[in-house]
Amino acid sequence: MSLSVFFLCLAFIPLALCAVPPPTGFLLNCGSTDEIVTENLKFVPDEGFISVGNSSTLKTPNLLPILSTLRYFPDESAKKYCYVIPVVKGGKYLIKTTYYYGGFDGGNQPPVFDQIIDGSKWSTVNTTGDYANGLTSYYEIVVVAMGKTISICLARNDMTVSSPFITVLEVENMDASVYNSTDLTKHALNVVARHSFGSNDDIVSFPDDRYNRFWQPFMDSNPVVESHSNITPSDFWNMPPVKVFNSAMTTSRGKTLQLLWPNASLPRSNYYIALYFQDNRTPSPYSWRVFSVSINGKKFFDNLNVTTDGVMVYGAHWPLSGLTEIDMTPGDGIPVGPVISAGEIFQMLPLGGRTLTRDVLGMEDLARGFNNPPSDWSGDPCLPKNHSWTGVICTTGKLARVVTLNLTKIGLAGSLSPSVANLTALTHLWLGGNKLSGTIPDMSEMHELQSLHLEDNDFEGSFPESLGQLMNLQEIYLQNNNLNGTVPGKLQKRLGINLKVSPGNHFSMLA
Repeated sequence: MSLSVFFLCLAFIPLALCAVPPPTGFLLNCGSTDEIVTENLKFVPDEGFISVGNSSTLKTPNLLPILSTLRYFPDESAKKYCYVIPVVKGGKYLIKTTYYYGGFDGGNQPPVFDQIIDGSKWSTVNTTGDYANGLTSYYEIVVVAMGKTISICLARNDMTVSSPFITVLEVENMDASVYNSTDLTKHALNVVARHSFGSNDDIVSFPDDRYNRFWQPFMDSNPVVESHSNITPSDFWNMPPVKVFNSAMTTSRGKTLQLLWPNASLPRSNYYIALYFQDNRTPSPYSWRVFSVSINGKKFFDNLNVTTDGVMVYGAHWPLSGLTEIDMTPGDGIPVGPVISAGEIFQMLPLGGRTLTRDVLGMEDLARGFNNPPSDWSGDPCLPKNHSWTGVICTTGKLARVVTLNLTKIGLAGSLSPSVANLTALTHLWLGGNKLSGTIPDMSEMHELQSLHLEDNDFEGSFPESLGQLMNLQEIYLQNNNLNGTVPGKLQKRLGINLKVSPGNHFSMLA
């Protein structure tokens, strides 16, 4: 979906006239060091929400200030580049990403790349067509927070030829009633189309829409009527803005209203569809109409009674493929034709699982303990499968577990966090050849551990006695550190163990 990028194409409302409070959440002006107020919304710099990437300022004349900076990610070795946003666990959020290329890298064609929500691929970002037409591209998705943070990541794919980038990121809290007919612990709602029918005005957004959802205008050859009364948004689960009911499409008495919408051919998938209707006439006892709604020849809602108060009908898990035709057929004897005001279609995106919380917390604490963790150590450590953290291998399944951590000889400095003990499924821990210091933490809970490589670092303190309790541990490399004390006799006597503790330490081999 796209928007214009220039000042002259957008209408602004003075801040003093806006009585609607701004959405709660985070509005990030990516790559900027300044706050910007636009469309009565304050966007703040993205510093503190991401630790990687470079900033760029565009020189395009007359460009909206919110589009004049971006953050790009030139590090080709990183598997993903993640923003981490604090949220309320179980809360519902609208996430919107906006992209305007502007030739920041000296090229003339935007890069193509993927965007990821937590552990699931969201979509592929391809802004080529919009940019060629002087437009921005934006993407929206509705998710439920499964933890206390949500990660929004960009990642290279086979089509990526230059640096992924992002211009604006919005994470806005939504009321529980909105889109509440879908189990968002299993699916996210990826916006395909959201339109105000019979309108040729500007996009409807904040302050008309309290969540800053974008309602694009949509016109076809059907007659257009204007509404003579207002609806109450709170009467609808999805709280549509009053403004999208100002106009509607209709047809003559006794005729079927046919709507080919959206214009694009849809991939075969399940969709959430919400349609909004209002009798446009002045309220009276006779201001109502009845008609039935079908989608691609399949009954969607039978004998729908539409009044001046308005009504919404929805369908979840609705199968669509290719072009979509919505037919509204009037009931017998109804003196006016069907009418439709607005509509939304979301692709139901199956969530790709997540990493077990204790593993996530353990890996995050490990990252904090390192002075220079790999640049992609942010977001979900394991997922999506091809975008796990550098050096991390995980199991597959509904809840991924970290089973291997290999950061050998990458110049790591810092300490080894005690939270490594959270990684109870870990079988191989290889951190040799770095500059790690401090003591080796207790590992007594890591019963699956088979090999431990901490050689050639600067660890100090006594030999970790907890290693003697790990019956699966068959390989221990601790040489060339500053350790002392006694190596447990039961480790020395363990059949088949590969134990290397010298040179470089001060151990006694007697238990």
